[in-house]
Amino acid sequence: MTTTFPVVNRMNQQVTTWESQNDRRSIFLNCYALMTANMLRAVEDQQFHDSPWVTELLHRFADYYFDALTAYDARSTAPAVWQLAFDAAADSRYHVLQHLVLGVNAHINYDLVFVLVDMLCHEWNGLTPQQRQSRYEDHCHVNTIIYQTIDTVQDQVVERYSPAMDLVDKAMLRADEWLLHKMIATWREEVWHGAHQLLACDCQSDTERVSQQVEQRTVHRAHAILGQRGVRGLLELM
Repeated sequence: MTTTFPVVNRMNQQVTTWESQNDRRSIFLNCYALMTANMLRAVEDQQFHDSPWVTELLHRFADYYFDALTAYDARSTAPAVWQLAFDAAADSRYHVLQHLVLGVNAHINYDLVFVLVDMLCHEWNGLTPQQRQSRYEDHCHVNTIIYQTIDTVQDQVVERYSPAMDLVDKAMLRADEWLLHKMIATWREEVWHGAHQLLACDCQSDTERVSQQVEQRTVHRAHAILGQRGVRGLLELM
């Protein structure tokens, strides 16, 4: 599918390549392309306080994903949580939802923390309380767009890989979408506070300590998504 957004076209081209190779990394990226397209349309519709800021954030966010992918494919050092997600894509034992949520975990709980720090570090101290609140409200409005996109992801991505999920979707009405949205919204609130922790660090050792905590938390969740921490680990994802 071709769009007017170059970054989404890049994602879709990679999805097409992966799908032709039966590479399940396409699952998360297909979802991410749908989400990014809807985000950019929301920017065009002036749904955010600061459209240029949100647009730049979206493109930096995508850069983090493609940087991790490039490092992985080059057998270089990709972030540990992405290493786990990309490795799992080659394992047929895992369900489509596990592949999807592994990518969501890595990109939101890990990448987004550092993208927000990139975007805020040079301006935060100069922002008024009202401007800081506007940044936070733009961050929160993304949750609405995610919720609006989840049903499309389920229909166009998840059910294509697992047709039985259509029966689950009908049986649960919109409860499954609500649960996924609740989990992602909770994660994104944690991410905002994680970025604040990093912005408040006043020395390199503190920055490294908090960054390691972010990585450890996302890796911990990835192991839970892979079923390596039992039912309790899955419940803790929420």
